[in-house]
Amino acid sequence: MVRFSDRIPDDLTPSALARARERAGDVPFDLTISNPTRCGLPYPPGLLAPLASDEGLMHAPDPAGLPSARRAVAADHARRGVEVDPERLVLTASTSEAYALLFKLLADPGESIAIPCPSYPLLQHLVALEGLEPLPYRLVAHDGFQPDAAELARAAAAARAIVVVHPNNPTGSYIAPDTAKRLLETCARQDTALIVDEVFFDFPLGASTSHATSFAPNRGALSFTLSGLSKQVGLPQLKLGWIVVGGDPAVADRAIERLTFIADQYLSVAAPVQLALESLLREGESVRVAILERCRRNVEALARAVDSAGAGVTLLRPAAGWNAVLRFPAIVDEEQLALELLEQDGVAVHPGYLFDFETDGHVVLSLLPEPAVFDGGVLRLLQRLHTS
Repeated sequence: MVRFSDRIPDDLTPSALARARERAGDVPFDLTISNPTRCGLPYPPGLLAPLASDEGLMHAPDPAGLPSARRAVAADHARRGVEVDPERLVLTASTSEAYALLFKLLADPGESIAIPCPSYPLLQHLVALEGLEPLPYRLVAHDGFQPDAAELARAAAAARAIVVVHPNNPTGSYIAPDTAKRLLETCARQDTALIVDEVFFDFPLGASTSHATSFAPNRGALSFTLSGLSKQVGLPQLKLGWIVVGGDPAVADRAIERLTFIADQYLSVAAPVQLALESLLREGESVRVAILERCRRNVEALARAVDSAGAGVTLLRPAAGWNAVLRFPAIVDEEQLALELLEQDGVAVHPGYLFDFETDGHVVLSLLPEPAVFDGGVLRLLQRLHTS
């Protein structure tokens, strides 16, 4: 019998919720949608026209990414007041690929990568697919989902790299400045690399988030800050992300040399999207603004609805991002709630267990849906919780 890799789970049977979702087909009130191209958002006419440039007919790859594209990413950081050297940038086909390249760079099979909990379940799969062990560290709910300091210290000593999602998905919590400073110092002391996912960094949902700062300019511990077109301009289909390498220049240079070697084995970033990148970042700014306005509108509508409904439901208000978390009495089973909403109310939500919350009684909602869909889905969700 053919033997398959242990990196892939033995049981790939869809869950009861996944099977129910497949049976449901189109869901009238889909509060799980993460694809901005299907949420009625305005995209500028001709946004993708630069992809047709004849320059794309010439194959002249650079494993780190075309210099013009890396300069475009650096200029986009400068727009936000963040200084990035184009020579400290490596382009990838996605943030997921960036993780895969970095795990290859930093760890050997069987070693550990520390990941936050709760967080997006993709991280565990990406770690496992590289033959590595996920080492969860806890985000403390009563501390605004900041990392547990003791667990972070243990992770820095045991893992080859620590993954930080800033802001976290789905909690929407930025890493506080004092925590960031302590984390960088700990990683430098332990010679542990830091991988910082900032794909949602530019989507602050409140006025009190001005304190959040990017890790990209870091000159201390070796760090890798990730983002890309998928979130930055709402174009996941164009498959382009980037890694900003930070830290001590001598160590960063060695990391870039090795990271470029890995990237050279794949050369996965298409030339047309790199050539169009400057235009995409400039003209796509209006898409980012539209996504931000949609998410801000929906989180405020959600807050009002929760306040009016009562029923023991709490909005764990996100500081940033595209998602919001509701907490409710744990006597209601998360999966049963999600199934009833789907099959009886036409509402799709993510149960909290998918994100490894420390306790039961959470659902995760996307803030991307059109207002009528969002409001209708929230109303039905709160009504079901009230009667459960």
